[in-house]
Amino acid sequence: MIGFYDYTVILTYIGLASSVFGMTQVFSGHYRTALLCLIISGACDMFDGKIARTKKNRTRQEKNFGIQIDSLCDLICFGMFPATIGFSMTFGKPGHQILGTIAAILFVLGAVIRLGYFNVMEQERQEQTEECRKYYQGLPVTSVALLLPLVYIVCVYFDALPLASSYSIAMIIIALLFVLDIRVRKPGNLGVFLMSVIGLLVLAGVLMFCE
Repeated sequence: MIGFYDYTVILTYIGLASSVFGMTQVFSGHYRTALLCLIISGACDMFDGKIARTKKNRTRQEKNFGIQIDSLCDLICFGMFPATIGFSMTFGKPGHQILGTIAAILFVLGAVIRLGYFNVMEQERQEQTEECRKYYQGLPVTSVALLLPLVYIVCVYFDALPLASSYSIAMIIIALLFVLDIRVRKPGNLGVFLMSVIGLLVLAGVLMFCE
């Protein structure tokens, strides 16, 4: 079989499987399950890179395959999947569906550009140095695993906020942040710990407030 098969890609594939399953739940209107799947995919992505770096003496092909497969999975998990959730909220609602369509298109487009640019720059960087990256250019796409469930929770908790349009507007803003040339510091061990805590709080919020 073509491809590279070892423990370094297991979490990446688990995250992908979680997102694909989550998309099937969107079509059934099970948003709580879908958002839980999005959070699980984000958790897998948070740690897959650390696991991959534990394997010593990886070939250049293995490293390049890791970069490509990670971004391809990210496009589905944090591009298509959240856009599917957002569009489904507006489907069949006059006045909202147009906004939902535009938001979904811009969101996926922003994710594609962000990931494609990252692939080019990361491949060049790894050819020059083996040091870990300290900054990202543009908002990492994986951030949506926390941001969009949080938007959903806030809208449900504050019932006055329209969920469908608020989620769509959030997607448009995030799509812009994907491609803006801003430096986002890569979280260290403390940052990963804090994000894990926030993730658990968001997870609890999804279980409490989402249907």
